[in-house]
Amino acid sequence: FKLPSDSFKYLGWCDIEDHDVRGNQLHCPRVREGPSEEELFFRGEEHSLKKRKQVTDTEKWQKKLQENWENCAELNLSFQDLGDLYQAENFKRILQRLIRVEKLWLVDNSLTDLSAIRLPRCRELNVSKNHFTSFKQLPKIPQIQHLSLAENNIMTLSGISDFRHTPLESLILKRNPCEFQGRYRQLVFSSLPNLKMLDGIPKLPEDCSPPDIRFFFKMCTIL
Repeated sequence: FKLPSDSFKYLGWCDIEDHDVRGNQLHCPRVREGPSEEELFFRGEEHSLKKRKQVTDTEKWQKKLQENWENCAELNLSFQDLGDLYQAENFKRILQRLIRVEKLWLVDNSLTDLSAIRLPRCRELNVSKNHFTSFKQLPKIPQIQHLSLAENNIMTLSGISDFRHTPLESLILKRNPCEFQGRYRQLVFSSLPNLKMLDGIPKLPEDCSPPDIRFFFKMCTIL
């Protein structure tokens, strides 16, 4: 049985009439696009088509102004269920407009590569529970202070030194394959001298490798 809100399930807030809500007023908006008309037809949900109408260029421009992503300072775009290509493309379009965002959550969105995205003012970024395999796939975040990458698929620490010249203070890499690398904490802190906390644990004396640590590991002891 259809629910009273069933006809609205593929609509974003911009498509609902008689309101003046703007994008920077929403903390957890749904931003993924609904299926195309062809996709709805094959799903047997063509009844949803009657809610759609031809959109003029003026209406498209008004919708863009209503989204107002450029003025968002804090935004949660987690759990968007980006299962289709058209949804993922719209999601990236919005990320490209977040030029003033300072705190951004993108948890559990099946993201794989955001290297083309730049977030110039972002200080806190949470991209936990995604599908990143490398630090090179992260967006450009020159002002980052707190970064969470928990539960991704990052195999090695290659590329982590790219954050050496950022003000990064805390980093979470829990439940990534790289966590099982030998001397994991020492390698992270040696790559990021300004880092103060890793995986929720402050920097400890044993996390600082002695100057001759490399020489020590090259030595061979015969018993």
